Amino acid sequence: MGPYEYIVARIDGDYAVLQRTDIDTHDEILVARALLPEEIDIGTALHYEMFSYTVI
Repeated sequence: MGPYEYIVARIDGDYAVLQRTDIDTHDEILVARALLPEEIDIGTALHYEMFSYTVI
């Protein structure tokens, strides 16, 4: 699946809201923080491919 580009829009407890940036939609998805790299913060750019997130 993917690749897709996201930015961390906000963090809500154990979840992060990601906003897609590689296309012009403002779709947001809710992802468990356990699935994301530890060093994420609001505004962090992420690359998603093959069920894995990496910091850009």
